[in-house]
Amino acid sequence: MDTPPRRPGLQAAAVHQVRLFFIALQFFTRLPVPRWVGFQPEWLHQASRWFPAIGLVVGGASALVYLLAALVWPQPVAILLAVIAGIYLTGAFHEDGFADTCDGLGGGTTPQRVLEIMVDSRIGTYGAVGIGLLLALRCTSLALLPAQSVAVALLLAHPLSRLASVTLIWRLDYVKAEGKAKPLAQKMSHREFLFAAASVLLPALLLAGTGRIAWAGLGAGAAAAAGGAWWLARKCVRRIGGYTGDCLGAVQQLSEVLFYLALLAVVR
Repeated sequence: MDTPPRRPGLQAAAVHQVRLFFIALQFFTRLPVPRWVGFQPEWLHQASRWFPAIGLVVGGASALVYLLAALVWPQPVAILLAVIAGIYLTGAFHEDGFADTCDGLGGGTTPQRVLEIMVDSRIGTYGAVGIGLLLALRCTSLALLPAQSVAVALLLAHPLSRLASVTLIWRLDYVKAEGKAKPLAQKMSHREFLFAAASVLLPALLLAGTGRIAWAGLGAGAAAAAGGAWWLARKCVRRIGGYTGDCLGAVQQLSEVLFYLALLAVVR
């Protein structure tokens, strides 16, 4: 019996989703994408659904660097190299947003002033201290995890923290007239958010179901990341009325570190 031909509409939809993935990969990382992908401005509006999946790419690369480096060097050195790899792949995109958010919320007294400080390319005292302490906390918490848990933690924390950022796009308003994140800051539909959440939920369930991470650790890490995202998002709404691209980066960074801390608390 002959197999019925695949409907052209389904094939076109699949190709479109692959294009959106590569558009998101190009926007959020330094990785090159195939030339056939092309670019149209409206594609960027739909690419945020793939943001957590990009976290799987970055987390997977960081985990691989850690596993290879751990064959040669002690765990703290391997972790530092893994963190450096993740920062290099993203061009410190999210770290920059965290530092700018620290400067803006720390130094601004009015919504307009907060936004002006965030736009300033120079890093201030709040940003320098904030990003320094955040990186120290990230490396320390990973270094204190059991060696077999580090790669899994990296693999899960990156997409989960990016899902926390996507939640702001889904629920809040973008408050700047212009900005690097504005093309991604269109209102996200419930279906698009569920798509983004599935790219995190499926690998998380797979890793927990196969015993790579304890259910308690996964639950605690997810709850801590969600709580941190809610707290920072609420502060952004109160101070500037919504979110900016810097706020997205800050939420991602905070949620990632809180995942590690919660997992460490459960494991220990």
